Amino acid sequence: MNNRRTFLKQTTGLAALSAFSPSLYAGPKVASRIRFAAIGLNHGHINGQVEAVIRGGGELVAVYAKEPDLVAAFTKRFPQAKLARSEAEILDDKNIQLVVSAAIPDERGPLGIRVMKAGKDYMADKPGITTLEQLAEIRKVQQQTKRIYSIMFSERFENKATVKAGELVKAGAIGQVVQTIGLGPHRISLTSRPEWFFDKKHYGGIICDIGSHQVDQFLFFTGSTKGEVVASQTGNIHYPQYPNFEDFGDLTLRGDKGTGYIRVDWFTPDGLNTWGDGRLTILGTDGYIEIRKNVDIAGRTGGSHLFLVDKKETRYIDTSKEVTPYGTQLVDDILNRTETAMTQAHCFLATELALKAQKQAQRLKIA
Repeated sequence: MNNRRTFLKQTTGLAALSAFSPSLYAGPKVASRIRFAAIGLNHGHINGQVEAVIRGGGELVAVYAKEPDLVAAFTKRFPQAKLARSEAEILDDKNIQLVVSAAIPDERGPLGIRVMKAGKDYMADKPGITTLEQLAEIRKVQQQTKRIYSIMFSERFENKATVKAGELVKAGAIGQVVQTIGLGPHRISLTSRPEWFFDKKHYGGIICDIGSHQVDQFLFFTGSTKGEVVASQTGNIHYPQYPNFEDFGDLTLRGDKGTGYIRVDWFTPDGLNTWGDGRLTILGTDGYIEIRKNVDIAGRTGGSHLFLVDKKETRYIDTSKEVTPYGTQLVDDILNRTETAMTQAHCFLATELALKAQKQAQRLKIA
């Protein structure tokens, strides 16, 4: 397998934004407000990143990657992107304000440093940072340059039910949030994975990688601005042929405004019609919300299912017409130097907690 190739996810419904489909992007046209470019195409999430910025008013003008096949698929989908001859060509272009990247995970942080030093804002796929040492340097450069270092936590930003849940929680629909429980199961799809996918040196570990989504949601829904890792564990239960891989992880978090439990794994069976039955439960003092992100396994079709239980009733809320605002907010922040999409402190704290949980994790062994 080619170490740098991207991989395809088996997706349905809204989750298809993550798939690296060669089909031409035909989303809504929005007046251009910024110019942006893509560097690094090793994960199919790059499509969702680009489409979010386009919806927000970004004009995609350039792309650079080392792999000709990835560039060919990307430019077929986004023909407006001019192929740059080098990374430097993009970084030196004063008319480009934002760079987005889904490079191999351990390359995303160093790229972000180069982007910020070039005077541009940056949006990385998750995990946007794979070590605490990277995080320390990125924090330093971000403070020096005052550029935006954003990580695309798509399970919150691009899932309509999760966006709606944020509005409900803010409006007090379930009272004070006490705890979040985030479950992030994934299908492994072995034959579509590149070599780097199985090496923790490159992807950072299962908590660093897919667990970062749930850490972000824990902080967001509890409103915590401080947090600590109470306990964490990781293991490789089912794939001994890949000794540097992790297929299971869980952790418990304590914040200044709530607690959280997170479980992530690579055990989604082929019988499910999507890549993972992701779930989020938000427990409040006056009720709770459950989100089935990708599938209602015994009922409605599609994804983004939201259930609300309060003192009066139990109800299903249709979120199909919700707008996902991250792309628009990020473009606003680039133009206005604000923090409406996500504060920089939140971005770095979510990353720090995921990295600490990964580093501190006890090794789980099941005979």
